[in-house]
Amino acid sequence: MEVHYHLADLPRFRRAVITIGSFDGVHRGHQQLLKRIRRMAERRQGESVVITFYPHPRTVLRPEDDSLRLLSTTEEKERFCAEQGIDHLVVVPFDREFSQQSPSEYIENFLVRYFRPERIVIGYDHQFGKDRSGDVEYLRYFGNQYGYEVVEIAAQEVNAITVSSTKIRESLLEGRVGDAAELMGRPYEITGTVIHGNQLGRTIDYPTANLQPDEALKLIPAHGIYAVTARVGGSMRRGMLYIGDRPVVEDGRGTIIELHLFDFDGDLYDQSITVYFHEFLRGDRKLEDLRSLQEQLRKDEETARQVLDTHADVGSTGDNYHPKTAVVILNYNGVDYLRKYLGRVEECLAPNAHVVVADNKSSDDSVTYLRQHHPDVEVIELAENYGYADGYNRALQRVKAEVYVLLNSDVRVTPQWMESILAHFEDPLVGAVQPKVLSEHQPECFEYAGASGGYLDFLGYPFCRGRVFAHTERDEGQYDCCKEIFWATGAAFFVRASTFHTMEGFEPEYFAHAEEIDLCWRMKRAGYKILAEPESTVYHVGGGTLAYDTPRKAFLNFRNTLITSFKNEEATRLIWWLPVRLLLDGAAALLFLVQGKLGHILSILRAHWSFYLQLPLWVYRRERRNKEIEFGRVGPPRTDAGRVSDSIALQYYLLGNKRFSDVVIRQVCVEAKPETATT
Repeated sequence: MEVHYHLADLPRFRRAVITIGSFDGVHRGHQQLLKRIRRMAERRQGESVVITFYPHPRTVLRPEDDSLRLLSTTEEKERFCAEQGIDHLVVVPFDREFSQQSPSEYIENFLVRYFRPERIVIGYDHQFGKDRSGDVEYLRYFGNQYGYEVVEIAAQEVNAITVSSTKIRESLLEGRVGDAAELMGRPYEITGTVIHGNQLGRTIDYPTANLQPDEALKLIPAHGIYAVTARVGGSMRRGMLYIGDRPVVEDGRGTIIELHLFDFDGDLYDQSITVYFHEFLRGDRKLEDLRSLQEQLRKDEETARQVLDTHADVGSTGDNYHPKTAVVILNYNGVDYLRKYLGRVEECLAPNAHVVVADNKSSDDSVTYLRQHHPDVEVIELAENYGYADGYNRALQRVKAEVYVLLNSDVRVTPQWMESILAHFEDPLVGAVQPKVLSEHQPECFEYAGASGGYLDFLGYPFCRGRVFAHTERDEGQYDCCKEIFWATGAAFFVRASTFHTMEGFEPEYFAHAEEIDLCWRMKRAGYKILAEPESTVYHVGGGTLAYDTPRKAFLNFRNTLITSFKNEEATRLIWWLPVRLLLDGAAALLFLVQGKLGHILSILRAHWSFYLQLPLWVYRRERRNKEIEFGRVGPPRTDAGRVSDSIALQYYLLGNKRFSDVVIRQVCVEAKPETATT
């Protein structure tokens, strides 16, 4: 990454994708945004450019306000942005003259003149120019004139970033440095220079280095003792750090920062040291005398050593969590897909994972091929073709694992595709997770089956981040944040094994399609989270065993989603839900008539006829599933997350909103917390 401090020396950027902000802390929310910027630039064979300001604009515009405290210095931002793969960081000198530019001058004389952006990615509430009178719409208005496109970051994401920053500051000011590390994705750090103190520590066998932070506005955590690591002269050392006003000594020096390194004897004066905070040990307290202080420090050292022994890889929460995992591929006459993709699945396995192929009575030479060319793969031969739903139900009865990965045979996996998802299962409330699913034939686009996470509208019609009905979007990182969703795709379905069996698996009568939606709905009713983790990416052929746009698929689609809603909706909703659903399914039939798809119209009629003929079965199954849900309950229902209170059909067909982000709907989106186990 190149860092630029002078506008006059900027290079001519190539198809620049730019974003502007303070990015203080560069925490997980910022990291997701930066990855999106990088991806957008990569898609266009351009360059990603992050623009920030120094000094912080608030110190220039409100010099009387001394409350500002920063989570990261400019040097730290450089390192953090480089870690995210950004091409250029531009640190713009901010002064009164710069702040007095009108919005049009800001656009023409600053953004266009120096960056020539192709895309500007900016928050919905971004303001710029004199008196902050410019906004996103003003920026968009000049887009055609200057040849750039404005990509607006949604309110929920901007708010999540702001909330995270606030939580980090609150955590640090309360000494909860572990919570801050989880939000930041790494331990909080302070870099300072060792200055001379009164050398009192040496007299009680605890010599300390007095640190003067390099950045005067850097936020200092709460007073107390911390277990820390420190980078000294290129090497990492362990120790403990004191922040406070030394009540035992009462020397009037005010708040000081003193670092004691374990097993170290040397001169540190005038050296630069970076301290990483791992855990708060105790608050500051006034002891009787120096002997009492010495004894307390011995206890603190013992505690700190124990803490640091358990934090060998601090900041990588979940990275070492490797549950026993079975990747189970259900195969039916898919020998060509096995030849093409199975070897890669074996190459990209996570630790403690193995592969199982359950064969649904294939008539091709799938089983023979597996035994000859993949002897390490466990093969389960089923007696007949039970379809996706019951085929997996029967196969998984014979597979022992903590996590199942139900993987379609026509999926190409990528390196490390499992690790980031498996880490979520350390949280006992996580029931299922899916990766981001892109198209094998159009790798720049989302794939129909799942895209970047499944949602449900108020009538039970499914859609996805990146796919609304048959319209799939280009993947430009716009949905790269981990989210709690409503349903996870069956094409690459990570599910907690115990939860799968407690919920009695899939509905066997479904055969294929919507069985994963039904299971996820039941898990959410029992209090489980369903997540989409775009850190993991797979590529799906799609329609390999059951083509998408066929009468058979239409029948399964309409029948199974009808049954799913009937079994899972609250009884009070069913009174009005069924007539409205009938009306919209009738509208779908009229659309198929216009398109000349008579077979699809018959499929809708068959779907409803099948549902009504088997209504006693579904009434019984509804009651039975309700009992299973109560038996397996782990918390209050989470059915609001990923459910929208609008009709996706009306949005799509009447209002023309075909992108997930353009659908004007009221929804509750719960931000996932990917690396922590919460209760």
